[in-house]
Amino acid sequence: MSKGRVCLAYSGGLDTSTILKFLINDGYTVVCFLANVGQEEDWKEVEEKALKLGAEKMVIRDLQAQFVTEIVFRATQCNAVYEDRYLLGTSLARPIIAREQVRVAQEFKCDFLSHGCTGKGNDQVRFELAWLALAPSMKIIAPWRIESFISKFQGRADLLEYARLNDIPVSSTPKAPWSMDENLVHCSYEAGILEDPDHEPPKHLWKMTVDPMEAPDKPYRFTIQFEKGIPVKVVTEDGKEATEPVELFKLLNRIGHDNGVGRIDIVENRFIGLKSRGCYDTPGLTILRLAHIDLEGLVLDSKVRELRDQFCTISWSRQLYNGMYFSPEREFVENSIIFSQQNVNGLVRMMVYKGNAYTLGRSSETSNLYSEEDASMDSLSTFSPMDTTGFIAIQAIRLKKFGESKISQGTPLTES
Repeated sequence: MSKGRVCLAYSGGLDTSTILKFLINDGYTVVCFLANVGQEEDWKEVEEKALKLGAEKMVIRDLQAQFVTEIVFRATQCNAVYEDRYLLGTSLARPIIAREQVRVAQEFKCDFLSHGCTGKGNDQVRFELAWLALAPSMKIIAPWRIESFISKFQGRADLLEYARLNDIPVSSTPKAPWSMDENLVHCSYEAGILEDPDHEPPKHLWKMTVDPMEAPDKPYRFTIQFEKGIPVKVVTEDGKEATEPVELFKLLNRIGHDNGVGRIDIVENRFIGLKSRGCYDTPGLTILRLAHIDLEGLVLDSKVRELRDQFCTISWSRQLYNGMYFSPEREFVENSIIFSQQNVNGLVRMMVYKGNAYTLGRSSETSNLYSEEDASMDSLSTFSPMDTTGFIAIQAIRLKKFGESKISQGTPLTES
């Protein structure tokens, strides 16, 4: 008699194939789930492998449109970034995957949710916090935190031996000496030889960008049109045009890929407390974020931008990184983000060249915040420089008193 039905996040790799067979051998019925969030995958091969190993069902869902419109474009609207560098590629995909896995588990009347995340990473936290919010009564099986499982599989050799004994097909292609996670936004590379933070990433590591040194010697130009902070149209110098969200983002990915845009190599602070070295190439979102930031400079009110940057950008980014997407605070912050973007409409002219993206110009037909006449050094008709005298005097009131108090204390600011 079955111990219950498990919905397993299944990739077809050695780890999750081992978990699938382990659960079946332990008496569970397993429904496998795989999300298409833009990664390269042989979907038919994954399905055949899962069913061959004994899965009751292999469910594959295309979530690319949800991923782009619900998450990636929201990240664009708030200029999401973690610790000044990481554009959150892995983190962004997790809520969409977790939500659909719960839907599949409910559809097939599963009793358990399960994943193959390691016990040292962020993803275990992201998936499980999402599941506990989405399906509070559903139980979770996390094999890499079960003592009997980790004592049985202490390294890749143990996994390979179990695969041999249980007829689990293993790829004949040698495993890269690092781990990878790919989706429509980026590809991440970590662990293995990359655990040494001073080890230079091999040239052949990068999957989503060409080497900037080998990128074309000619700049490539294109435009991005935004409505309410969301990209709605991309037009390139050679006649390519995209308006549908997924195709638009894929076009930006291709532009970034071909010109080596979006590579970073960082050490980040994981939510669980460990530091981790990661390499990421994020071509399309790197371009999109730069264009959006530059358009906001033209059309976004300065005080709204200040508050959004201080509170919404930092909070939303950390919420996604830490797995708090399905939380009241994320809903609160996201409503503020959407409100801030009501007037972020316009066209940005861009150029990419050998690893860098540049803004060439920006325009908006709906914003009156920027006035060429007001800003011109050759015009005095709309802004009088004399008015600034009073402005400076008022701003200086407290600063003068601060300076006077320092003098009276014998510690003048001139000696600081």
